[in-house]
Amino acid sequence: MHYNNSQYHENDPAYKGLSVNQGVEDAPMVNPYLKTRPFRQKYSASEFVTGILDGNISILSQAVTLVESALPEHQLIAQEVIEKCLPYAGKSIRLGITGVPGAGKSTFIEAMGMHLVNGGHKLAVLAIDPSSERSKGSILGDKTRMEELSVAKNAFIRPSPSSGSLGGVARKTRESIILCEAAGFDTIFVETVGVGQSETAVHSMVDFFLLIQIAGAGDELQGIKRGIMEMADGIAINKCDGTNVDKASVARSQYQNALHLFPPHESGWIPEAITCSSIDKNGIPEIWNMVERYSKFVIANNYFNHKRNSQSKYWMYETINEQLKNNFYNNPEIQHLLIENENKVISNELSSFIAAKLLLDKYYGKVD
Repeated sequence: MHYNNSQYHENDPAYKGLSVNQGVEDAPMVNPYLKTRPFRQKYSASEFVTGILDGNISILSQAVTLVESALPEHQLIAQEVIEKCLPYAGKSIRLGITGVPGAGKSTFIEAMGMHLVNGGHKLAVLAIDPSSERSKGSILGDKTRMEELSVAKNAFIRPSPSSGSLGGVARKTRESIILCEAAGFDTIFVETVGVGQSETAVHSMVDFFLLIQIAGAGDELQGIKRGIMEMADGIAINKCDGTNVDKASVARSQYQNALHLFPPHESGWIPEAITCSSIDKNGIPEIWNMVERYSKFVIANNYFNHKRNSQSKYWMYETINEQLKNNFYNNPEIQHLLIENENKVISNELSSFIAAKLLLDKYYGKVD
């Protein structure tokens, strides 16, 4: 904003030696030359598939963007790409990683990731990043925290915003796994948000589910939650370094004892608890050795294929449920009736259950 010098009383001749210069216009908060450029699809489905099979990371990234897009035209080509990549997928070890915020998941993934790529593996990290419920924005900071791994030659890190729709992002993450496997990645990490039902969703798309815990943050037994513990195939007690070594060792014993109290896994595998330090790299090779021993164990007893088949069937039904839900809420007539019935529920003219039944009956054509 421009100012007139005469508007300031300090410039009055009565105030000798004082003057206020003319102000300058405030700089814009946003670069006026910056234009938002929407994602542009540059390749056909066949070109996407060829690029993915050749291991072209740029094309793989764009294909994952297509998968994550909500636009119908993007989804059509994304599904065609996935279908053509499917015969080349399935040849990786899929590792799900979860843990409370502050457990050091990102640091652990970088330490484990560098151990793997230095050992000749190709690693893809699919990290579901929490989105704001208010702004729907997401920090997507995993690549920032994984400084070394993010520039490693044989590593691909892809943070994805959960956007408030866990089912949607979980399905898209599963489809992204297929693309990464077709691109030649032999190890896939899926990091969960670490809250709510995300663990269940990720557990249904990975081979080995690793729970990361820490010691010295209070009563370790408070971290033993039955649901998540029953899903875990292994536990890593992170931050076992410095003055925390003894506490981590005690925590490992507590968790190991707790694991024996739960019903045996369907696979026949007995979960283990191992201490590690993502900073000092101690215990990292031992945890990967546990994952490899698990893989050999479940392949030998045929549970590996059984679990993969069960997961594929699970996601077929999940996709059906998601599509039905979307079709219902995107129906113009239902959208109008939703508001009407919602008001009747609020004013106690209808019960919640009757209102829901009326809407569903209308949707399925049972009422005029």
